[in-house]
Amino acid sequence: MPSRTLNDCLAPAKLNLFLHVTGRRADGYHLLQTVFQLLDHGDILHFETRDDGVICRTSDVPGVDADSDLIVRAARLLQATLGEGHRPGANIAIEKKLPLGGGLGGGSSDAATTLLALNHLWQAGLNRGQLMELGLKLGADVPFFIFGQNAFAAGVGEELTAVTTPDGWYVVLEPGVSVPTPAIFTAKELTRNTEPVTILDFSTAPVGFGKNDLQVVAAKLFPEVAEAISWLQKYGDARMTGSGACVFSFFAHEPDADAVLKAVPAHWKAWKARAIAQHPLADI
Repeated sequence: MPSRTLNDCLAPAKLNLFLHVTGRRADGYHLLQTVFQLLDHGDILHFETRDDGVICRTSDVPGVDADSDLIVRAARLLQATLGEGHRPGANIAIEKKLPLGGGLGGGSSDAATTLLALNHLWQAGLNRGQLMELGLKLGADVPFFIFGQNAFAAGVGEELTAVTTPDGWYVVLEPGVSVPTPAIFTAKELTRNTEPVTILDFSTAPVGFGKNDLQVVAAKLFPEVAEAISWLQKYGDARMTGSGACVFSFFAHEPDADAVLKAVPAHWKAWKARAIAQHPLADI
């Protein structure tokens, strides 16, 4: 059987436009509220099917062993749902553009794109809900990327409701440090009592809404994050995404974003991205 390919698949980055910690469950998981925003910037994946059942990551990813890579784990998880008589494999190449530990959802987005692409190429026949259930086994953010559109999230991040977000541009700074999520959520300084909000609260005034409760902790533990926030605040509302480390600000017009990019100090990596309404693979 000839191989099938799917090339140049964008695994989009996400931003947390706000991130509130509203409580903690008895099992230790934190209760959150956030709005996830998709961007037209991220890792690029390439898929080619193979008929021997082997899952092979054909690109090197510094610091990430192939067997522990969410891309490979996602492919194997989907493969395990197929009947014994239908076990295709895949070669998967990745152009890694998003930093590790940046709060942009890079690994989760890669896993979601892998599930979506291979479900299509392998003709596995899983619906979106089934893929989201698989994705949750890989990480809390994976179901959002499979959900396929910007979302208001609650619970531990698994309760997703579609939401409309402002059209515009984001400037994102990479402070050059990787922030481990457990270090933020276990910090004694983290508050867990922000009052719950509603989608209507957000939709009434979405630009600059709320705050990121994890930001204070990350900025204290990682001065590089605090420095990036302080610099970007000169140009507008600046905040951290996820548990860090990347920092962003919204601009309604692209020339304004370009002007800020030109002023970014040379020791930081920075880029702009447009807000998008749905995942590029949402319709396959």
